[in-house]
Amino acid sequence: MANRILRGVGRWLAGYLNAELPSYTPLATHTAERLQQTLLPGDILLVEGNRRISAAIKYLTQSTWSHAALYIGSGVVSGQGGDSPLLIEADTEHGVVVAPLSKYDGMHTRICRPVALSDEDRQALIAFAVARIGHQYDLKNIFDLVRYLLPTPPVPTRFRRDLLSMGSGEPTRAICSTLIAQAFQSIGYPILPAVYTRPSRPGDPAHCNTCETEVLRVRHHSLFTPRDFDISPYFAIIKPTIEGGFDYQNVVWGAPCVSNEPPAGPPLASVGNDDAGADQHRA
Repeated sequence: MANRILRGVGRWLAGYLNAELPSYTPLATHTAERLQQTLLPGDILLVEGNRRISAAIKYLTQSTWSHAALYIGSGVVSGQGGDSPLLIEADTEHGVVVAPLSKYDGMHTRICRPVALSDEDRQALIAFAVARIGHQYDLKNIFDLVRYLLPTPPVPTRFRRDLLSMGSGEPTRAICSTLIAQAFQSIGYPILPAVYTRPSRPGDPAHCNTCETEVLRVRHHSLFTPRDFDISPYFAIIKPTIEGGFDYQNVVWGAPCVSNEPPAGPPLASVGNDDAGADQHRA
């Protein structure tokens, strides 16, 4: 009985925290079409979220990013999406789900790409995530959710990251990047491991009497946040505008801005160099 009540309260809290903020102003730096053209299966899409919980996550992790999703391409999940590009993601309210890439149209995003991933490992990575679609997180640990009710919890800077891992239960594992971290750890791909050195041994990549070998230690998958993929030395940051062949000499400039407010009109009117043949006006 007590567990049922706690889960009911947990579901209400999860729904409240996942509600969109009406005051959020999106700032996409590329078009949806350019984003889709740039993404490859196995890429991680970081999102600057627009929900109540997003502000707390960004504050605690000192990061722009509050959410991470794994891009799997199209036609991977039987009966879902058809030819539409898809993501796999997790949240406290719905568990592990498939979402269309279009869900994040117009939002500030970043692509983090694993480097030199073999086709075999890429398929295994995606298969790991697909196999977990439908997993639900147990929400009876309501104290795990309460910490996110304040957008800026009164916690000293050096302890903010620790607040996420302190007593972290199933809800926080959904909020953090546990699913994606597990998927990459399943193929032996590093994210942000602990690193130490020791004298080299026979069989190490570089072995000599005076050599040292760098050894990585895996961190527990429940301790990762979206920010970790951004700062990881093992993921490339991919920017769609640059990948599309950006040339500053073809930028079309308008009148100078008189304030910090974004200009009125269609978003991304001059971002991405989509009209390379237009008249050129240079600063």
